[in-house]
Amino acid sequence: MDTRRLDLNLLVTLEALLIEQNVTRAAARLHLSQPAVSAQLSRLRDVFNDPLLIPAQRGMTPTVKALELLVPLRQALDQVRATVTTHLNFEPATASLTVSIACTDYVQAALIKHLVVAMRREAPGVRIALRILDVPQLELQMTRGEVDLAVINMNGAPPALHSQHLYDESYVLIGRRGHPSLRAGLTVDEFAQLEHVVVSLRGGGFSTSVDNALVARGLRRNVVLSASSFLPVPELVAQSDCVALVPRRLVEGRDEQLLCVAPPLPVEGFAIGMFWHERSDGHAGFRWVREFITLVADSRASDSTESNSQAG
Repeated sequence: MDTRRLDLNLLVTLEALLIEQNVTRAAARLHLSQPAVSAQLSRLRDVFNDPLLIPAQRGMTPTVKALELLVPLRQALDQVRATVTTHLNFEPATASLTVSIACTDYVQAALIKHLVVAMRREAPGVRIALRILDVPQLELQMTRGEVDLAVINMNGAPPALHSQHLYDESYVLIGRRGHPSLRAGLTVDEFAQLEHVVVSLRGGGFSTSVDNALVARGLRRNVVLSASSFLPVPELVAQSDCVALVPRRLVEGRDEQLLCVAPPLPVEGFAIGMFWHERSDGHAGFRWVREFITLVADSRASDSTESNSQAG
């Protein structure tokens, strides 16, 4: 058989003809005219090199080949229909889907861990694969299908990707409970004299934009450790007299261990956004995941606002 001559519409017509065994009824079932169905039957006979349906006293009788085709044909068409339905109508409670998300360790701690807990309740068949964030390669990774979503700092993200703002993040100054020098209302001079941990995402750096602001005031910060990630910083600070500027969401819920105060000089925050490729923009499953991430981010932002209000 030359499958290049076969299209899905012909198979749907064959299914209707084999079920109805009558051209008129098959045409009504397909919402087509009788001549159109007759013409398609002629094409099917040519494709399968078999009459498929032969005239009978009442309607038509399927040939042996037609009867052999009926079960596998219906199974194949049902699978196609299920695939199309799944793509157009995603049912989170029953659907299966794997989503690859690229993000930093900060995003994993501040958002993704909450997303996973909520998603297990709403969509137990959705699996999340976390990927190391590589911004220069991100667009290519998404084009290849290696990454489906990125949740990252909106500054510097590839402009060709679809994007959505999730939340704005700010910094707090943290130290252990009972720290001898950390308190609300620190002066800039007192701040500079504390033992600081800084985070250098590229590794090894001891200076940030905060240090540039201090230099402009004739001050120098006492930096004792440069970490390559935010994740170990709260634990380290909780067990020492070091302090650190960290994103607020990273330390929410750790009030028993940590004291959080506003920094004594302006520290620029950042915006976290969600990015995806045109390749997955119209997929119902990925669209639902994006909407769910937005809901979780909004919920976390509301909790943060309420917590800050109560603390104030």
